[in-house]
Amino acid sequence: MSKLNTKYSRRDFTKLSAIGLASIPLFSFQNVVDKSFSSTNDELNVSLFSKHLQFLDYNDMSAAAVDMGFDGLDLTVRPKGHVLPENVKDDLPKAVEAMKKHGLKPKMMSTNVWDVHNSVQKSVLETASSLGFTNYRTDWLKYPEDTSIVESQTLFGKQAKELEILNEKLGLIGGYQNNSGMNVGAPIWDLLPIIEATNGNYFGSQYDIRHAVIEGGECWELGLRRIKPYINSIVIKDVKWGIVDGKWQPINVPVGEGMVDFNRYFSLLKKYKINVPVSLHVEYDLGGAEKGNQKITIDKKEVFSRIKKDLEFLKQAWKNAE
Repeated sequence: MSKLNTKYSRRDFTKLSAIGLASIPLFSFQNVVDKSFSSTNDELNVSLFSKHLQFLDYNDMSAAAVDMGFDGLDLTVRPKGHVLPENVKDDLPKAVEAMKKHGLKPKMMSTNVWDVHNSVQKSVLETASSLGFTNYRTDWLKYPEDTSIVESQTLFGKQAKELEILNEKLGLIGGYQNNSGMNVGAPIWDLLPIIEATNGNYFGSQYDIRHAVIEGGECWELGLRRIKPYINSIVIKDVKWGIVDGKWQPINVPVGEGMVDFNRYFSLLKKYKINVPVSLHVEYDLGGAEKGNQKITIDKKEVFSRIKKDLEFLKQAWKNAE
C-alpha cells in the first residue's frame, strides 16, 4: 500500500476515519478533529499554563492571557489549581465562561486524572468534555519499590488502556508528560511500553522538551523520533545545568537561554508534521507565579512582561526554523 500523501498526519487520518463509529457522540469528533488552534509553518499557536496566573481570578486570568498574545489557556484542573476537582461541576463552567468572554476557546487542561474508577476524576473528564475541552494532561506515576519495573509497566499499560476507552467515549485526548527525575516515563523509552498498550489515538504523550533534554542529553532527538507517533500535545520551557548550594542541578531559565536548541527542535516538529496543542510553562523566577502561588512578590506587570517575552521568542523561533 502506498503512503497517504495528504495534509493530515497518520493520527489525524485515524481520527477522521473514526467518524463512522456510531457509538461515539457527535461532539466527540468535533472535539478531536478541531483544528482551530493548529499551528502553521509560519505561525505557532500557544496556550499559557494557567498555573502561572493563579494569583488572578478566571476573568482576569483570561484577560491577561489575551493581552499577552496567547491563543488559549492550559487550565489547571487539579488540587491547588484554578479549578479544584471536587468543585469541577460548579467551577469549570465559570472558568470557561470567563475564557469565552475574552475570545478563548476551552481546549487544554492539566489534571491529576489517572484512575477511571475514581468518581471525582471521572467527573472532571465528563464535565470537561461537555464544555468542549479536547486535550488534557494526566497525573504522574511512580514505580513501587516492591514491584519490578516491567510488572509495573504492564499494570500502568492496562490502566492507560482503560483511560483511553473512556477518553474515546468522551471525545478527549489524554497525554502523559515525560517528567525528569524518578518518575515513570522520565526517559522516553521507559514510557513507550505503557503507551503502546493503547491504540495511541485517545491516549499518548504530552512531550516536554525541557525534561527530554535533561534526561536525554545529546540523544533527545532519538527519543523524539521514537515517540513522535504518540505525541498529542507539547509543553515548552527551557533549562540549564548549574551548581546550587554546591550541587549540580537543573535550573529553569527563560526560553532561548538554556540548553534546548529551539531551532533544531522546531525544525524537527515541522519535518515530522507534529501539529498538536502547545502549552508554554514559565518556571523561572516570577515572584512565586512560577510555582502557582496565589500571592506573588513582584508586580503583576513584571510577571506579564517576562511571560510575553518568552512567547515572542517562541513565535519568532518557530518562523525561523526550517
